[in-house]
Amino acid sequence: MTLKNIFLKPVDRPIEGVIKADDEASLRLEIEEYVLTNEVEKRLEEFLDAYNNYEGANGVWVSGFFGSGKSHLLKMLALLLENREMDGATTLDLFLPKCSENEILRGDLKRAVSIPAKSILFNIDQKADVISKTQIDALLAVFVKVFDEMCGYYGKQGHIAQFERDLDGRGLYEQFKAEYEAIAGRPWQKGREQALLEGPNIAKAYAAVTGGDPQSAAGILDKYRSEYRVSIEDFADNVNTYIEKQAKEGGHKEFRLNFFVDEVGQYIADNTKLMTNLQTIAESLATKCRGRAWIIVTAQEEMKNVVGEMGKQQGNDFSKIQARFNNRMKLSSADVAEVIQKRLLTKTEEGVNQLSDVYHAQANNFKTLFDFADGSATYRNFRDRDHFIHSYPFVPYQFALFQSAIQNLSQHNAFEGKHSSVGERSMLGVFQQVAIHIGNHQVGQLATFDLMFEGIRSALKSQIQRAIIQAENHLDNAFAIRLLKALFLVKYVKEFKPTVRNLCVLMLDAFDQDLPALRTKVEEALSLLEQQTYIQRNGDQYEFLTDEEKDVEQEIKNTEVESSDVADELAKIVFDFVIKQRKIRYDAGSSQNQGQDYSYSRKLDDRLHGREYELSINVISPFHEHTDNEQMLRTASTYKADELFVLMPADERLVRELLMLKRTEKYISQNMSVTQQEAVKRILNDKGFQNREREARLRQQVQTFIGKSKLLIGGADVEVANEDPQTRIIRGFHELISRAYPNLRMLRGVSYTENDISNCLNRTDDGLFGNDATALAESEQEVLAFIQSNNRGGVRTTLKSLLEKFERKPYGWYYAAILCTLANLCARGKVEVRLDGNILEDSELERALRNTHGHGNVVLEPQIEFTASQVRALKSFYEDFFDSPPRSSEAKALGKEAGEAFQDMYHDLDRRIAQVDQYPFLNALKPALVTLKEVAGKPYTWHLTELGKQEDQLLDLKEDVIDPIRKFMGGSQKDIYNQARSFLQSQEPNFIYVAGDEIEQIRTILNDPNCYKGNRIQQLKGQLDSLQERIDEKVQQTRAQAETSLKTMQERMQSMDEYQSLPEPRQDELNRPFRDLVDYIGQERLIAVIKDRTRYFEEEGYQKLLGKMVALANQKSAPADDSQQPPGSQDEDENRGQSHEVKESAADYVHTRNLRVAFDKAWLADEGDVDRYLNALREALLVEVQQGRKVQI
Repeated sequence: MTLKNIFLKPVDRPIEGVIKADDEASLRLEIEEYVLTNEVEKRLEEFLDAYNNYEGANGVWVSGFFGSGKSHLLKMLALLLENREMDGATTLDLFLPKCSENEILRGDLKRAVSIPAKSILFNIDQKADVISKTQIDALLAVFVKVFDEMCGYYGKQGHIAQFERDLDGRGLYEQFKAEYEAIAGRPWQKGREQALLEGPNIAKAYAAVTGGDPQSAAGILDKYRSEYRVSIEDFADNVNTYIEKQAKEGGHKEFRLNFFVDEVGQYIADNTKLMTNLQTIAESLATKCRGRAWIIVTAQEEMKNVVGEMGKQQGNDFSKIQARFNNRMKLSSADVAEVIQKRLLTKTEEGVNQLSDVYHAQANNFKTLFDFADGSATYRNFRDRDHFIHSYPFVPYQFALFQSAIQNLSQHNAFEGKHSSVGERSMLGVFQQVAIHIGNHQVGQLATFDLMFEGIRSALKSQIQRAIIQAENHLDNAFAIRLLKALFLVKYVKEFKPTVRNLCVLMLDAFDQDLPALRTKVEEALSLLEQQTYIQRNGDQYEFLTDEEKDVEQEIKNTEVESSDVADELAKIVFDFVIKQRKIRYDAGSSQNQGQDYSYSRKLDDRLHGREYELSINVISPFHEHTDNEQMLRTASTYKADELFVLMPADERLVRELLMLKRTEKYISQNMSVTQQEAVKRILNDKGFQNREREARLRQQVQTFIGKSKLLIGGADVEVANEDPQTRIIRGFHELISRAYPNLRMLRGVSYTENDISNCLNRTDDGLFGNDATALAESEQEVLAFIQSNNRGGVRTTLKSLLEKFERKPYGWYYAAILCTLANLCARGKVEVRLDGNILEDSELERALRNTHGHGNVVLEPQIEFTASQVRALKSFYEDFFDSPPRSSEAKALGKEAGEAFQDMYHDLDRRIAQVDQYPFLNALKPALVTLKEVAGKPYTWHLTELGKQEDQLLDLKEDVIDPIRKFMGGSQKDIYNQARSFLQSQEPNFIYVAGDEIEQIRTILNDPNCYKGNRIQQLKGQLDSLQERIDEKVQQTRAQAETSLKTMQERMQSMDEYQSLPEPRQDELNRPFRDLVDYIGQERLIAVIKDRTRYFEEEGYQKLLGKMVALANQKSAPADDSQQPPGSQDEDENRGQSHEVKESAADYVHTRNLRVAFDKAWLADEGDVDRYLNALREALLVEVQQGRKVQI
């Protein structure tokens, strides 16, 4: 049975694929074949509820992409609300059976139809063909035009329509038309179209019906033209007048006039003014007509997408129109399949039975046959038997995929017509055409996706389909042409991935198709199409090329690229993306996180990329001239033992893709900035995006190939089990290092850094290499042998040449390891380092080793060899001179240690000589300091070779000067010296009261420059003790005499009557000066001071005290506060006399020692002398007494 026989209705019957708003023909057929889907039912319910219960929003926005049935629905609504009668049946009668199960919808429909209404249905683009969108009232003009036409007036010229409306308003219109026809000989409907030519006849007819003068009536239309103005308010008034007139004439309670406007969305597009005009018209009709005039419009998109991106003001305008068009009916394309199935694909009973057998036979294969793979979007498959029967011979994915295809082609401006929503693209019409095309095929065969192309072919722009026309003319492969059409349809469907597998699904034309054969057929066709530049390959996906794309693709293929650029790109992918590391770490030891980084030359196909190093990684790519000759490559590897050969598998596709990558890159860079065509710019942008994807794929391919590559060193295979490309290369390079650098093992796996240089130079016996300070490591022996060999041959060894030697084969030592090994030799005293002739030590040596710029000037020489006896002699001297054994046993370290010890001793003695003012004998150190400074500044070699000549002098200096002074300054002798010096300074005033020569002896010893030697200080100690004892004795004797004298004076005072008459507090006041003076004398150590204080009290203080006593006795006054004066001082005695206002002249008293006794001898020798002296004394005393003075005895 053929396919056309299984359909209930003939598939080739006339079906209007696209419903046009202005098409009056076949109305009954349209209503009968209208499919009321579930989605449309819901939308109708919502709309009719608003229509029957008006609440202020009189606008309806019907949205949906083409094929969703919005125009058909609009026409059905227009017919329903007007309830137009056709062929003896009303629209409602024809429509109600479609909603027999939905009582709510039936009730709403009947209620809506019961309201008398008139529908004005029009396509706004067609009606606006003579009106420019740039006119601010363009949209209003369309509404006025269709309204005028509906009223029977001449809508194309508004001023004529206004003329007719005015006549009609006066009841003269019909009379005018008859009069005009009588005068002009033609009906008014023809005459008004030529109003400019019919001016006189119009004037005559107008004058006749109005009874006016024909001359004054002349130019009546010109006056109307000049004064005619269209306004939204006038339009709303006219509509309201019409509605009220119809209601009145018909005797209806309510009458409605509804405007059905098709494709308004495309008309207003992004013109904000037109958008706001539409809103104002709807608003004015709502205000004037109060729900009796509705505007129902269609648009391909939802309302929010019509205006698109808008500014703030536009947004405000848009919010208003949203409020006005609050009733929205959004139709999706989900039910397009249902419409097609019901209108076109309904099967006969016999067809159902036969298809049921096919379903049961093939149901298990549906997933394999029709599911897309390779990351493509998932499309619906056959759900069950009924779904299969309803859809056959089409596959469910075709409905959605074709819808997406058309939508995307439309967005890319592929269709003819003023706007992209051209009706010829109805999906129903396309599927009918495909069904007719395969009508003679047998049951079991399928509609392939490429057949859909013919259904839209007539609507496509010629330049878009030029490639397909060209292929039809020039290609003999009919299947390739069909495949090209399928690729064209899915070109812009991003969610569909056009891989070989998915294209096989599109081209499957029967259930019993041989799938492997189909795949081969598809691959051959794709190869042909790609070769002829009808399509392009992008990885695993294929893409149809438009004319511009074909031109670009062909130009890209013809673009010349340098082979070096291609090689550079592949090298970049291999080394920067796959291997990634510019240096590869190699760890010869077992320690973790250690090892050294080795640089390598990057080679691709024997060509160097970047800097050259001793070791290389040479990647042999499919571009290599001998990529297929492995034996030749092995031979080449044999002669290049320092290269790791990486043999990538040969792959022609990789070569093509890489060439295409660079050609596209070059072409885009050359043309992007100069091209002016937007289409070409878009293509170049797409190419750039595809090229980035191509680069990502290439990286993955190269990674995969290197993971499978063969590794060769010296012609032999390197076995690496791991397939991770980076790991394989790194392990292969490790093997290359171990083979190229056999002497690398001399480092014994120890990891060095530049920071270890300082540690190596300052290492102690338990340093890096343990306690064995004499045995050299193998690496150190190797370096030392190189330096010694050069020295013997008279060749100067610089640090630079040393590094160059040991960084290369067969050593391969890294920078830090060489420097640390050299530092160890320096520390062991095996190598000397010189810069500008000067030996470098310590920090200077470290700086020189680290300074890479100065390596060429740093000279290395083998260290002078010292004999064991020289070392022993220096050790012995060190122990004798510094009184401790040296820490070092190796010659250089020992020499340096000796120099440091001399330096330390010099600094120590230099600090001591700073005290020479206190210890004059320290001047003896000056010669020793000069000698030590000279010795400390010598190089370490001098200490081993020349020190012996000055050994005796240095030891004598130590024995005669340094040791005695150190001992003196560090022991008790220094204390004795300090004590003696302090004693001389403090007791010097007492020395005149002590006889003997101890004082001079002490001074002599202290001033002796050699006092630190021998027992001089012990002698000083004895003399100092003896002198101190004698002085203490003399001080005690002087104190006793003073106290006796004071006691005698106090007793005499106390025996006097005046004293006895005083009360006890006054007596205590008189006794206090005696007590204070005794305390003072008891603390004073200077003899002269004791004597002076006593004498002064006897001569001055005592007299005043006695005078005070007399005065107190006379006055009996109260005791006064004591003044805080030193005991026995003049001020104290004066204050005491003044404190109680007891004043007595000093002349009232005279001391016996101040009497002038007239006696002519210096001493008394006999009794006669005594008598004469006593007589003279008596006379002197009497003279004083007679003069009123008191004599103190």
